[in-house]
Order: sequence, then structure tokens, then C-alpha cells
Amino acid sequence: MTNTQQLHRLAEAAQIPILRHSLPECGSLSLLTADGRCWIGMDPHQATQADEAVHLAHELGHCFTGSFYNRYAAIEYRQKLEHQADKWAIEILIPPEQYAAAIEAGCTEVWQLAELFGVTENFARKAVCWYQNGNLAVDAYP
Repeated sequence: MTNTQQLHRLAEAAQIPILRHSLPECGSLSLLTADGRCWIGMDPHQATQADEAVHLAHELGHCFTGSFYNRYAAIEYRQKLEHQADKWAIEILIPPEQYAAAIEAGCTEVWQLAELFGVTENFARKAVCWYQNGNLAVDAYP
């Protein structure tokens, strides 16, 4: 079973509808309605299955952590909530035990981790930062 299939099942179990709509500027989005329901919009034209998995996991991260904001939120607050969604997504797509096992087995290159876990290299880089440094500051590390 692929990451995207697992994520779709997780969304279905949590009664989070996933709507397909062209979202060329962002690829995906999540929304919390006034009645407390979460909805996810996914662009059906994702470049790869890894892109779709990363986008969907991130949006589910917003839903499961309640990390929503509006357009008036300060950039620091937005960044904090985006990081919450990313951390949730990392731990779902690259669980800490499986990450540790992959590293132990010699899978130490970002591209290797990306291939092994079916995610993008950028996302794998975030996972390495999270698990090795406890943050998502990918630009701070070579």
C-alpha cells in the first residue's frame, strides 16, 4: 500500500473530505469550517506520487493538530503552525523507529531516504533536520 492510500484511509476514518481541484499556486490546502470540520483540497495534477503524499500528509497535519490560521495572522504565528503540520507529517510518513532503522542500515543520503519512504527530497531533508537537530531549519545545515 502506498503512502497516499494510507493517508486517504486515515482521512476517511477521521471523516475529512478530500476535494480535487486545480490549485496550481500551492498544490493543496486545508480548511477548518465554523462547525469544526476539516476539509482538504488537493490539486489532482501533482508532479509525482511523492509530491501528493507530502502535500496530503501536511494538510492532514493541519487537521490533526488544529494548526489553522487566517490571512491576518502574523508571519511568526503562521510559521509555527506550518511547522506543527510538517512535524506531524514527518512522523506519519517517516516514523522515528523506521528512520532510525534506515540510518542504521546505511541509508544516509537524503535521496536514499526519499526513495525508501516515498517522499520528496525536500521533505526527507526536513525529516533529517527534525530527527537529528530537533528543528526544521533545513537552511541552517549543509
